Amino acid sequence: MQIFLCPACHAPVYFHNLACACGTAIYFDPEAQALTTRPAPCRNREDIGCNWVAETDGLCRSCAMTETVPDLREATNLPLWQHSEYAKRWVLANLGRWGWFDHRDTGARPSFLMLSEQTVQGREDVTMGHADGEITINVTEASDAVLAKRQEELGELYRTMTGHIRHEIAHFLFLRLAETPDFLSGFRDLFGDERADYGEALQAHYANPQPAGHHHITSYATAHPHEDWAETIAHLLHLVDMVDSAGAAQLALPGGVVPGYDAYTDADTDRLVSRAVEISIAINHVNRAMDLPDIYPFVLADGVRQKMAFAHQHLMRAMPG
Repeated sequence: MQIFLCPACHAPVYFHNLACACGTAIYFDPEAQALTTRPAPCRNREDIGCNWVAETDGLCRSCAMTETVPDLREATNLPLWQHSEYAKRWVLANLGRWGWFDHRDTGARPSFLMLSEQTVQGREDVTMGHADGEITINVTEASDAVLAKRQEELGELYRTMTGHIRHEIAHFLFLRLAETPDFLSGFRDLFGDERADYGEALQAHYANPQPAGHHHITSYATAHPHEDWAETIAHLLHLVDMVDSAGAAQLALPGGVVPGYDAYTDADTDRLVSRAVEISIAINHVNRAMDLPDIYPFVLADGVRQKMAFAHQHLMRAMPG
């Protein structure tokens, strides 16, 4: 993610900031990918700290995609919704660098059901997922305590809200890309036939999970071509954003990111991924000094890199020029 400059005093400000230290109220314009002082606040600014500019009926581009919010009569749900919407805005801003969901993009947009397991009527089951353009997000996992418990139970130390949204929105992006004539044949060559029975595949996976091996980024990616795609996209987005954020923070490695480098315009997937790996190794070394987990412990075998290159090519297709 970029580090921005205050439009008034030109001091550094960050993606989530509502105001600069100079006192100027600021708003993020996803179309310009910049902060502005234009007073057109999303109507969720006060409730959940949304700093995006309004576009439709008083809502910003991201909040307009939210069809259902958690039960706000349960007081604990407001900060969980706030954190989950922040993660969603982050992911949408990343995809906007490739032209997804901007004013030039006339294709369908996803809708989000932001649900909580806690309601005033009691506990409800909420399953993360995607179905026909509708994405369900369990905001309960925005709780640090709940997330830590599920990371332990599921053996997914790197389970995060941003990761969930990247994974689920990847399923939606598949629907959009499947409309293009050259996508499905290339997809099936690399990922397999997505028409295979999804329910049976998941049942088989949970009964006998397979290791990631050389062609899948995670064990879950082995379950079905749809999950392989979603896991691959989520990790590609992780890595591109890692390189972009390192560049914005002016982190330097020999032969690495140089001033002015834009990770979102680099079409060389292998170079981009290799830079992300180099950055992650360096940050791992720093984290170990603090007895913290490695930032990115996954192995990117050649089979995984081929899938990432295919996905990267198609995700970048929205860029002008």
